[in-house]
This record gives sequence, C-alpha cells and structure tokens, in this order.
Amino acid sequence: MIREGDRVLLGLSGGKDSLSLLHILEHFRRHAPIRFEFGAVTIDPMSETFRPAALKPYLADLGIEYFFVEEPIVSMAESRLTNNSYCAFCARMKRGLMYKTCREHGYNVLAQAQHLDDLAESFLMSAFHGGQLKTMKGNYVIDEGDLRVIRPLIYARERQLRDFASEAGLPVIEENCPACFAMPTQREHMKQLLHIEEQQNPTLFKTLKTTMMPLIRQGLPE
Repeated sequence: MIREGDRVLLGLSGGKDSLSLLHILEHFRRHAPIRFEFGAVTIDPMSETFRPAALKPYLADLGIEYFFVEEPIVSMAESRLTNNSYCAFCARMKRGLMYKTCREHGYNVLAQAQHLDDLAESFLMSAFHGGQLKTMKGNYVIDEGDLRVIRPLIYARERQLRDFASEAGLPVIEENCPACFAMPTQREHMKQLLHIEEQQNPTLFKTLKTTMMPLIRQGLPE
C-alpha cells in the first residue's frame, strides 16, 4: 500500500483505531525498507462534547507533522439533516476536508483506520438498505486521480485494536463521535447483528473477508 517516496497523511480522530494506526505507521516509517513521509490530520466537527484539541500536544511530543482543521459539521448537520443521514453527511464533509489538507500540503496518500468489522458493517448496510454489494476499498485512487486512499487495517479485528490501544496506554478519546452515540444509526444495528451471529458462528468474519475480497480490491492500482 505504501510506496517509495509516498507522503502519507493519516486521518486521526483520536479513537482507538486511528491512534493504533498512528503508531503502526510511525513504526514502519522508521523500520520499513522503503522511505516515506508521514503526517496526521484531525477534523474537529466542533461538537460540545468532543474535544480533540488534546491531541495537539501528544502529536507535538511524537514529532509528527500535524494539521488540526475546525469545521462546524455538527451544527450544519443539525440544521439540514435527519438523524439517519447524519453519519453519511459527516463522513462526506470530513473526507472532503482531508482531501483538501492533502492537496494543500503535498501529501499524495490518505490513510484511514477502518478495520474488518467496519467493512463487514458497510457490506451489510449496502446489501440491506442500498440494494448493492459494496464495502470500503482497501487501496484505490480517487475519482479526481490525484490522491490515493489506503486502509492498512482492513484485515484486523476491532477487538485487536482495542487490546493494542489498551496495552500501549494510548490517549484514546472515548466518545469520538458523540452525535452517533446520541442518534440511532444503521451501522450500530449492523454491529449488533454481527455480534449476535458471531456467537453462533466463530468463523463469521473469516468467511465475510473472503466474500468481500473482490469488493475490497476494486480499484487497486496495477
């Protein structure tokens, strides 16, 4: 996913997943047999209960180039949208701001921290509600052709990242999307469905990974 000379910008929410990927990428930056540069960006949606500014001194101590972008996404969503469309609106806004930050500062790759559980939830949401077989791609060039998006954690389980963050003592911002906790979402429903099914079928996620692989690899550069 990462190539010689890439400039990789991580979308850092402050949650366990993106903080874990932060340290994984920093480790590979130091030890991988290729050279690449690495920075991070946080999009602050300006919610009263989400305070990602605590990440600023943490990234400064690590010596990682860091961009902090404030945008009133929460208030914009409250005035324009219904509860069910909030998450899609927020994700779209954050993605656009991350692309903008990449372009303004010369990064050619955006890294995001979605894991296998996230991909499985997206797959079910698309099948149940969208009438399509879709999920997040692992490595692809965006439509504009100037940026590549990578998801290095797509084979990792959420529980593995939770354990890593806990053992490493990472400064996780627990409620990193407060509006989603307060509003009923399709994604949370799918998470619960998968949890119940996995109790009866321990190989569920292994099977789902095989099922989703052609979708994950769509758009993979040659």
